[in-house]
Amino acid sequence: MTQESAVSPEGFRSLDLADMIAMLETVGEPVDPRTGIDTESLRTRFPRLGEVAMTDLEVPGSREGLAARSYVDPTASPSGSALVWVHGGAFLGGHLDMPEANWVAMELASAGVPVLSIDYTKCIRGVHYPVPSDDVLSVWRFASANSLDLLGVAPDRLHVGGASAGATLTAGAVRRLADSDEPVPAGLLLVYPALHPDSTDPDALVDASSAPAIAFNYAGTPEALGDPAAFPGLGTGDGYPPALIVACELDGFLPSATHFADTLRSAGVDVALRVEIGADHGHIDEPADETAIRTITAMSEWLHRESAGRSGTTASG
Repeated sequence: MTQESAVSPEGFRSLDLADMIAMLETVGEPVDPRTGIDTESLRTRFPRLGEVAMTDLEVPGSREGLAARSYVDPTASPSGSALVWVHGGAFLGGHLDMPEANWVAMELASAGVPVLSIDYTKCIRGVHYPVPSDDVLSVWRFASANSLDLLGVAPDRLHVGGASAGATLTAGAVRRLADSDEPVPAGLLLVYPALHPDSTDPDALVDASSAPAIAFNYAGTPEALGDPAAFPGLGTGDGYPPALIVACELDGFLPSATHFADTLRSAGVDVALRVEIGADHGHIDEPADETAIRTITAMSEWLHRESAGRSGTTASG
Protein backbone atom coordinates (compact mmCIF):
# COMPACT_ATOMS: atom_id res chain seq x y z
CA MET A 1 0.00 0.00 0.00
CA THR A 2 1.47 3.35 -0.99
CA GLN A 3 0.79 6.84 0.24
CA GLU A 4 -1.06 7.53 -3.03
CA SER A 5 -3.49 4.67 -2.33
CA ALA A 6 -4.20 5.73 1.23
CA VAL A 7 -7.81 6.40 2.15
CA SER A 8 -9.26 9.89 2.16
CA PRO A 9 -9.28 11.92 5.38
CA GLU A 10 -13.01 11.20 5.71
CA GLY A 11 -12.42 7.49 5.23
CA PHE A 12 -9.56 7.59 7.71
CA ARG A 13 -11.76 9.16 10.37
CA SER A 14 -14.33 6.38 9.88
CA LEU A 15 -11.81 3.65 10.73
CA ASP A 16 -11.65 2.10 14.15
CA LEU A 17 -8.63 3.02 16.23
CA ALA A 18 -6.64 -0.14 15.52
CA ASP A 19 -6.97 0.37 11.77
CA MET A 20 -6.11 4.06 12.11
CA ILE A 21 -2.92 3.21 13.95
CA ALA A 22 -2.03 0.45 11.48
CA MET A 23 -2.41 2.88 8.58
CA LEU A 24 -0.38 5.59 10.28
CA GLU A 25 2.39 3.12 11.04
CA THR A 26 2.58 1.82 7.47
CA VAL A 27 1.73 4.68 5.09
CA GLY A 28 1.39 7.76 7.25
CA GLU A 29 -1.40 10.31 7.36
CA PRO A 30 -3.89 10.69 4.50
CA VAL A 31 -3.01 13.38 1.99
CA ASP A 32 -5.05 16.51 2.65
CA PRO A 33 -7.08 17.10 -0.54
CA ARG A 34 -7.77 20.75 0.19
CA THR A 35 -6.31 23.42 -2.04
CA GLY A 36 -5.23 26.86 -0.95
CA ILE A 37 -3.81 25.85 2.42
CA ASP A 38 -0.11 25.88 1.56
CA THR A 39 2.00 28.82 2.68
CA GLU A 40 2.15 30.64 -0.64
CA SER A 41 -1.59 30.29 -1.19
CA LEU A 42 -2.22 31.67 2.28
CA ARG A 43 0.05 34.65 1.59
CA THR A 44 -1.87 35.34 -1.62
CA ARG A 45 -5.25 35.07 0.04
CA PHE A 46 -4.23 37.05 3.13
CA PRO A 47 -1.71 39.73 2.07
CA ARG A 48 -1.13 40.64 5.73
CA LEU A 49 0.86 37.40 6.01
CA GLY A 50 3.33 38.40 3.32
CA GLU A 51 6.14 39.59 5.60
CA VAL A 52 6.08 36.72 8.10
CA ALA A 53 9.52 35.09 8.19
CA MET A 54 9.49 31.35 8.85
CA THR A 55 12.49 29.32 9.99
CA ASP A 56 12.48 25.53 10.26
CA LEU A 57 14.59 24.14 13.06
CA GLU A 58 15.12 21.08 15.21
CA VAL A 59 14.55 21.36 18.94
CA PRO A 60 15.34 18.90 21.73
CA GLY A 61 12.54 16.47 22.55
CA SER A 62 12.29 13.74 25.14
CA ARG A 63 13.95 11.15 22.89
CA GLU A 64 15.43 12.95 19.87
CA GLY A 65 15.19 16.16 17.94
CA LEU A 66 11.73 17.41 17.06
CA ALA A 67 10.61 19.54 14.13
CA ALA A 68 9.69 23.11 14.95
CA ARG A 69 9.17 26.34 13.06
CA SER A 70 9.53 29.92 14.21
CA TYR A 71 7.35 32.73 12.85
CA VAL A 72 8.38 36.37 13.16
CA ASP A 73 7.10 39.40 11.24
CA PRO A 74 9.77 42.13 11.42
CA THR A 75 7.30 44.69 10.06
CA ALA A 76 4.60 44.07 12.69
CA SER A 77 4.19 46.25 15.74
CA PRO A 78 5.47 43.98 18.53
CA SER A 79 3.01 42.93 21.20
CA GLY A 80 5.74 42.15 23.71
CA SER A 81 4.47 38.57 23.98
CA ALA A 82 5.36 35.37 22.14
CA LEU A 83 3.77 31.93 22.00
CA VAL A 84 4.87 28.31 21.92
CA TRP A 85 2.06 26.64 19.93
CA VAL A 86 1.15 22.93 19.77
CA HIS A 87 -1.16 21.52 17.09
CA GLY A 88 -3.77 18.82 17.62
CA GLY A 89 -4.45 15.52 15.90
CA ALA A 90 -5.94 13.11 18.47
CA PHE A 91 -2.39 12.34 19.71
CA LEU A 92 -2.06 10.29 16.49
CA GLY A 93 -1.33 12.78 13.72
CA GLY A 94 -1.00 16.39 12.74
CA HIS A 95 2.05 18.26 11.53
CA LEU A 96 3.60 21.69 11.15
CA ASP A 97 2.10 22.33 7.71
CA MET A 98 -1.54 21.85 8.70
CA PRO A 99 -3.45 25.15 8.92
CA GLU A 100 -4.05 24.69 12.64
CA ALA A 101 -0.28 24.96 13.04
CA ASN A 102 1.00 26.96 10.06
CA TRP A 103 -1.83 29.38 9.28
CA VAL A 104 -2.56 30.13 12.94
CA ALA A 105 1.11 30.88 13.59
CA MET A 106 1.35 33.10 10.50
CA GLU A 107 -1.70 35.10 11.56
CA LEU A 108 -0.43 35.63 15.09
CA ALA A 109 3.05 36.60 13.91
CA SER A 110 1.58 39.12 11.47
CA ALA A 111 -0.24 40.67 14.44
CA GLY A 112 2.98 41.10 16.40
CA VAL A 113 3.04 37.83 18.35
CA PRO A 114 6.06 35.70 17.35
CA VAL A 115 5.34 31.98 17.47
CA LEU A 116 7.33 28.78 17.87
CA SER A 117 5.15 26.01 16.43
CA ILE A 118 6.25 22.55 17.55
CA ASP A 119 5.67 18.91 16.74
CA TYR A 120 5.75 15.98 19.17
CA THR A 121 5.94 12.20 19.20
CA LYS A 122 2.61 10.62 18.25
CA CYS A 123 0.94 7.78 20.12
CA ILE A 124 1.60 5.05 17.57
CA ARG A 125 4.20 2.25 17.50
CA GLY A 126 3.67 1.63 21.20
CA VAL A 127 4.13 5.24 22.30
CA HIS A 128 1.87 6.52 25.08
CA TYR A 129 1.89 9.14 27.83
CA PRO A 130 4.20 10.58 29.08
CA VAL A 131 6.25 10.65 25.86
CA PRO A 132 4.36 13.44 24.02
CA SER A 133 4.03 15.36 27.28
CA ASP A 134 7.77 14.99 27.86
CA ASP A 135 8.34 16.37 24.36
CA VAL A 136 6.25 19.48 25.01
CA LEU A 137 7.92 20.01 28.38
CA SER A 138 11.39 19.63 26.86
CA VAL A 139 10.63 22.07 24.04
CA TRP A 140 9.09 24.55 26.46
CA ARG A 141 12.26 24.55 28.56
CA PHE A 142 14.37 25.02 25.43
CA ALA A 143 12.17 27.86 24.16
CA SER A 144 12.18 29.58 27.53
CA ALA A 145 15.96 29.39 27.75
CA ASN A 146 16.35 30.76 24.21
CA SER A 147 13.31 33.03 23.92
CA LEU A 148 15.25 36.20 23.13
CA ASP A 149 17.16 34.61 20.26
CA LEU A 150 14.22 32.62 18.91
CA LEU A 151 11.32 35.02 19.33
CA GLY A 152 12.68 38.32 20.59
CA VAL A 153 11.00 38.32 24.00
CA ALA A 154 12.12 37.67 27.56
CA PRO A 155 11.16 34.32 29.11
CA ASP A 156 8.58 35.95 31.36
CA ARG A 157 6.69 37.12 28.25
CA LEU A 158 6.49 33.66 26.72
CA HIS A 159 3.08 31.96 26.63
CA VAL A 160 2.15 28.41 25.71
CA GLY A 161 -0.93 27.10 23.99
CA GLY A 162 -2.42 24.44 21.81
CA ALA A 163 -5.48 23.09 20.06
CA SER A 164 -7.36 19.89 20.88
CA ALA A 165 -4.73 17.26 21.79
CA GLY A 166 -2.15 20.04 21.74
CA ALA A 167 -4.21 21.85 24.36
CA THR A 168 -4.21 18.73 26.52
CA LEU A 169 -0.45 18.48 26.25
CA THR A 170 0.24 22.14 26.98
CA ALA A 171 -2.10 22.30 29.97
CA GLY A 172 -0.53 19.09 31.26
CA ALA A 173 2.97 20.47 30.79
CA VAL A 174 2.03 23.54 32.84
CA ARG A 175 0.63 21.25 35.54
CA ARG A 176 3.96 19.43 35.65
CA LEU A 177 5.93 22.68 35.79
CA ALA A 178 3.82 23.97 38.67
CA ASP A 179 4.06 20.68 40.56
CA SER A 180 7.86 20.74 40.28
CA ASP A 181 8.07 24.40 41.37
CA GLU A 182 9.47 25.49 38.01
CA PRO A 183 8.49 28.83 36.48
CA VAL A 184 5.25 28.55 34.54
CA PRO A 185 4.51 30.34 31.26
CA ALA A 186 3.21 33.89 31.24
CA GLY A 187 -0.14 32.57 30.07
CA LEU A 188 -1.97 29.51 28.78
CA LEU A 189 -4.06 29.52 25.60
CA LEU A 190 -6.31 26.52 24.94
CA VAL A 191 -8.51 26.05 21.86
CA TYR A 192 -11.21 23.34 21.86
CA PRO A 193 -9.30 21.44 24.55
CA ALA A 194 -9.83 17.81 25.56
CA LEU A 195 -8.85 17.94 29.22
CA HIS A 196 -10.62 14.89 30.64
CA PRO A 197 -10.51 11.17 29.80
CA ASP A 198 -14.09 11.59 28.55
CA SER A 199 -14.20 15.21 27.46
CA THR A 200 -17.89 14.98 26.61
CA ASP A 201 -18.61 14.24 30.29
CA PRO A 202 -15.98 15.68 32.65
CA ASP A 203 -17.60 14.05 35.69
CA ALA A 204 -17.56 10.56 34.22
CA LEU A 205 -15.55 7.96 36.11
CA VAL A 206 -13.70 6.00 33.46
CA ASP A 207 -11.35 3.06 33.50
CA ALA A 208 -9.48 1.10 30.86
CA SER A 209 -12.68 -0.63 29.75
CA SER A 210 -14.88 2.46 29.53
CA ALA A 211 -12.52 5.24 28.44
CA PRO A 212 -12.82 6.50 24.87
CA ALA A 213 -10.35 4.56 22.74
CA ILE A 214 -8.27 7.58 21.70
CA ALA A 215 -7.98 8.76 25.30
CA PHE A 216 -6.81 5.36 26.52
CA ASN A 217 -4.39 4.98 23.62
CA TYR A 218 -2.85 8.29 24.70
CA ALA A 219 -2.85 7.35 28.39
CA GLY A 220 -1.46 3.87 27.87
CA THR A 221 -2.19 2.71 31.42
CA PRO A 222 -5.15 2.80 33.83
CA GLU A 223 -3.04 4.90 36.19
CA ALA A 224 -2.51 7.64 33.60
CA LEU A 225 -6.27 7.88 33.09
CA GLY A 226 -6.41 9.40 36.57
CA ASP A 227 -3.28 11.55 36.35
CA PRO A 228 -3.88 15.34 36.19
CA ALA A 229 -0.60 15.74 34.33
CA ALA A 230 -2.06 13.60 31.53
CA PHE A 231 -5.62 14.94 31.79
CA PRO A 232 -5.39 18.36 33.47
CA GLY A 233 -9.14 18.64 33.97
CA LEU A 234 -8.87 16.04 36.72
CA GLY A 235 -6.68 18.25 38.91
CA THR A 236 -6.89 21.59 40.62
CA GLY A 237 -6.21 24.98 39.12
CA ASP A 238 -3.44 25.74 41.59
CA GLY A 239 -0.31 27.15 40.00
CA TYR A 240 -1.77 27.95 36.59
CA PRO A 241 -1.06 31.30 34.92
CA PRO A 242 -3.75 33.50 33.35
CA ALA A 243 -5.60 31.58 30.67
CA LEU A 244 -7.75 32.01 27.60
CA ILE A 245 -9.93 29.02 26.78
CA VAL A 246 -11.74 28.98 23.45
CA ALA A 247 -14.51 26.41 23.16
CA CYS A 248 -16.83 25.76 20.23
CA GLU A 249 -20.60 25.92 20.47
CA LEU A 250 -21.06 22.77 18.37
CA ASP A 251 -18.18 20.75 19.85
CA GLY A 252 -18.86 17.70 21.96
CA PHE A 253 -15.82 18.66 24.05
CA LEU A 254 -17.42 21.94 25.15
CA PRO A 255 -18.14 20.52 28.66
CA SER A 256 -14.43 19.83 29.20
CA ALA A 257 -13.52 23.43 28.41
CA THR A 258 -16.19 24.97 30.63
CA HIS A 259 -15.40 22.57 33.48
CA PHE A 260 -11.70 23.47 33.37
CA ALA A 261 -12.49 27.18 33.26
CA ASP A 262 -14.51 26.74 36.46
CA THR A 263 -11.62 24.80 38.01
CA LEU A 264 -9.19 27.61 37.25
CA ARG A 265 -11.56 30.28 38.56
CA SER A 266 -12.02 28.32 41.78
CA ALA A 267 -8.25 28.50 42.26
CA GLY A 268 -8.22 32.25 41.71
CA VAL A 269 -6.73 32.09 38.23
CA ASP A 270 -7.59 34.91 35.84
CA VAL A 271 -9.36 32.96 33.09
CA ALA A 272 -11.30 34.11 30.04
CA LEU A 273 -13.69 31.58 28.51
CA ARG A 274 -14.80 32.27 24.95
CA VAL A 275 -17.47 30.08 23.35
CA GLU A 276 -17.24 30.54 19.59
CA ILE A 277 -20.82 30.60 18.33
CA GLY A 278 -21.40 28.51 15.22
CA ALA A 279 -18.00 26.85 15.44
CA ASP A 280 -17.19 23.15 15.72
CA HIS A 281 -14.12 21.21 16.77
CA GLY A 282 -11.19 21.88 14.46
CA HIS A 283 -12.46 25.17 13.08
CA ILE A 284 -9.07 26.92 13.19
CA ASP A 285 -7.78 24.27 10.79
CA GLU A 286 -10.13 25.78 8.18
CA PRO A 287 -8.93 29.13 6.77
CA ALA A 288 -12.23 29.43 4.89
CA ASP A 289 -14.24 29.32 8.14
CA GLU A 290 -15.20 32.80 9.31
CA THR A 291 -15.35 31.57 12.90
CA ALA A 292 -11.64 30.71 12.64
CA ILE A 293 -10.75 34.33 11.91
CA ARG A 294 -12.79 35.43 14.93
CA THR A 295 -10.99 32.97 17.18
CA ILE A 296 -7.51 33.88 15.98
CA THR A 297 -8.31 37.57 16.40
CA ALA A 298 -9.45 36.87 19.96
CA MET A 299 -6.24 34.94 20.61
CA SER A 300 -4.13 37.83 19.37
CA GLU A 301 -6.09 40.42 21.33
CA TRP A 302 -5.79 38.40 24.53
CA LEU A 303 -2.03 38.02 24.09
CA HIS A 304 -1.70 41.76 23.46
CA ARG A 305 -3.75 42.54 26.59
CA GLU A 306 -1.70 40.16 28.70
CA SER A 307 1.50 41.82 27.54
CA ALA A 308 0.10 45.30 28.18
CA GLY A 309 -0.98 44.29 31.67
CA ARG A 310 2.47 42.99 32.50
CA SER A 311 4.09 46.19 31.30
CA GLY A 312 1.73 48.29 33.39
CA THR A 313 -0.11 49.85 30.46
CA THR A 314 -3.68 49.58 29.33
CA ALA A 315 -4.56 47.86 26.07
CA SER A 316 -6.74 49.84 23.73
CA GLY A 317 -9.58 48.58 21.60
